Amino acid sequence: MTGRRGSKPPLVAEKRSRPAVKTRKPSTRARRRKAAPKRRGLLGTVLWPFKWLLILFWRIAWRGTVVVMLLVGVGVFYYASSLPSIDELVDGRTRGSVTLLDARGATFAWRGDQFGGMISSDAVNANLRNAVIATEDKRFYWHFGVDFYATGAAMVRNFRNGGNPLSGAGGSSITQQTAKLLCFGRPFDPDTWEDETAYEADCRRVTLWRKVQEAVYAFAMEARYTKAEILTIYLNRAYLGAGSRGFEAASQRYFGISAIDVNPAQSAMLAGLLKAPSSFAPTRNLQVSQDRGATVIRLMQENGYLTEAEAANAQANPATLSEAARARAGGYFADWVMDSGPNFFTDGTTEDVIIRTTLDPRIQSAAEDALVWVFENKVRDGSEAQAAIVVMSADGAVRAMVGGRDLTVSGAFNRATQALRQTGSAFKPFIYAAALDLGWSPLATVVDERRCWSTPGSGQWCPSNYTNDFKGEVTLVQALQQSLNIPAVILSEEIGRDIVRTVAEGFGIVSDLASGPALALGASESTLVEMTGAYAGILNGGSAVKPYGLVELRLAGESEPLLTATGGIRERVIQESAARQLTWMMYQVVEGGSGNRAAVEGWEIAGKTGTTQGARDAWFIGFSGDYVAGVWMGYDNNTPLTGVTGSGLPAEIWHETMTRVLSGLVPTPLPMQAPAEFIGPQPSNGQGGDGLGFTPEQADSIINNLLRELQNNGG
Repeated sequence: MTGRRGSKPPLVAEKRSRPAVKTRKPSTRARRRKAAPKRRGLLGTVLWPFKWLLILFWRIAWRGTVVVMLLVGVGVFYYASSLPSIDELVDGRTRGSVTLLDARGATFAWRGDQFGGMISSDAVNANLRNAVIATEDKRFYWHFGVDFYATGAAMVRNFRNGGNPLSGAGGSSITQQTAKLLCFGRPFDPDTWEDETAYEADCRRVTLWRKVQEAVYAFAMEARYTKAEILTIYLNRAYLGAGSRGFEAASQRYFGISAIDVNPAQSAMLAGLLKAPSSFAPTRNLQVSQDRGATVIRLMQENGYLTEAEAANAQANPATLSEAARARAGGYFADWVMDSGPNFFTDGTTEDVIIRTTLDPRIQSAAEDALVWVFENKVRDGSEAQAAIVVMSADGAVRAMVGGRDLTVSGAFNRATQALRQTGSAFKPFIYAAALDLGWSPLATVVDERRCWSTPGSGQWCPSNYTNDFKGEVTLVQALQQSLNIPAVILSEEIGRDIVRTVAEGFGIVSDLASGPALALGASESTLVEMTGAYAGILNGGSAVKPYGLVELRLAGESEPLLTATGGIRERVIQESAARQLTWMMYQVVEGGSGNRAAVEGWEIAGKTGTTQGARDAWFIGFSGDYVAGVWMGYDNNTPLTGVTGSGLPAEIWHETMTRVLSGLVPTPLPMQAPAEFIGPQPSNGQGGDGLGFTPEQADSIINNLLRELQNNGG
């Protein structure tokens, strides 16, 4: 028994060890479940092979997101730390502006980039601020730089329309647009970009990387500036057409008022320009601009910025241009003045420049209206003939200039200053001026008969008169009055071409003058402003003038001019008595000769017609006691005019122009002198006691007219 007990294992040890091993045999149901294959379902079966790819993608995605967020944070911090104060950002121009003032001191034209001065988003009219937000970014105050909803919607829309989600309009917040206006902090560098246009085009390039950069910069701006400051930068830098940078400049340009004072309709028009400033500019197409403004008014109402009544009133009374913006005056004149000044203060200026000019808006309107009236009433429909007009004072101060039939252009070909055309018989007064200065009398005679002259290399030259007949013996005044060709050539050859050429050049004809006998018949070329200036020398008593339009040039904010007028009366060319006798001869041209259509009732008018060989050019240049005016007509491609001579349409344009110019003025007598041996009606100036050939009554009349002109011009 002992041995048997000893062979048994200890019972207590077995009992203690069992709980440590505690295992349970799986039930039959559990064994069956384990043995059965796992049911994944159809979707699970399909996705099972991609399980690890999905897990891998998820692990990469969240890690990548963290990395991107870190990079964006670094970018935002970098840009935000480098952004300057808003005062340094509001004027983003790379060139300055030129404001042109007329003789009264009123603005009539702008050139370059206008900046009206910084205006804060809090200072602008609330209507304007609301119009911009309703049009460009209605959630501006709620996002942090990027409106993801608007961006996504725009990408979908662009994809549907063109296949490229990045190509198209819409989606960019005001902050993003401001980032582009700032070119992401890159200033204009002339060594990198050819000009400002290329710079802006590069800043607006749309690529995926550029959109990322734009978003980061927008976040940085939101971190650095308040919403009001971002809107201030935007309102001051946005381009709004017609050279206007910022809403203050645009408001002044189009409406003549500050952006503080615009009404809802004006605000809507300005905000509407943001979409396409050049195309929608009201100075280019007012109706298109008003239609766009109507859309903005509707958006303002939809967003709660206008009541139904306010919106209806704005729709019924659309914005329109100010008188200065509506005026077509001075486009050609402004271009000419810009060309007459130094480039670094005109087209190439980096400063804001003010130029005071000689332009008289009343006379400019008269010239434009006259040209339009004649072409509408006297010229056949569809004609491509062109015309130009210049009106100036006797000292060469240009009061009006029309360089072609299109009166709304800027930077176009100016036929008054750039077109070199043969002058025809309009050159003849310089021949008679030379003869009178040498002592010839207006009543001296020459024989109008068939004559020929030898010209080297061309053989015999036998000119004829326009009427193809000859008058026999005629006086100089008769020859000029009837614009006879043979007497003019005879006289030119008699006194010497070199003397004639010297007189013409002395009066300002600087173009190359013909060397042969055809010089007398205007075979040389000249410009209208040059010829009109030469006739001004006859009116002022025989002294040369240099036509000018620039009176003074100064920097904005400065009182002292940097430049003053460089034109005006120059040295004497012929004796005063010769000039007065020539004026009397030219007076006969209008009174009873080829220029009679230019006559203005109640006024003494002197002038001369001109028609070139083949009728390719037709001229009339003449003057009253106050103003000289020149008219040219022809085709740009030198096609001959049909049925037009200087005594026809050019004289009628001159008449219509000067009738308007002289309307309401007291008639000023011409400073003319009839030859002592002349028997007939004496000119009204008689033998004045003022030393200038005027009676006391005429002198009083001249003084009264001068005082009136000074008063009109603010003098």
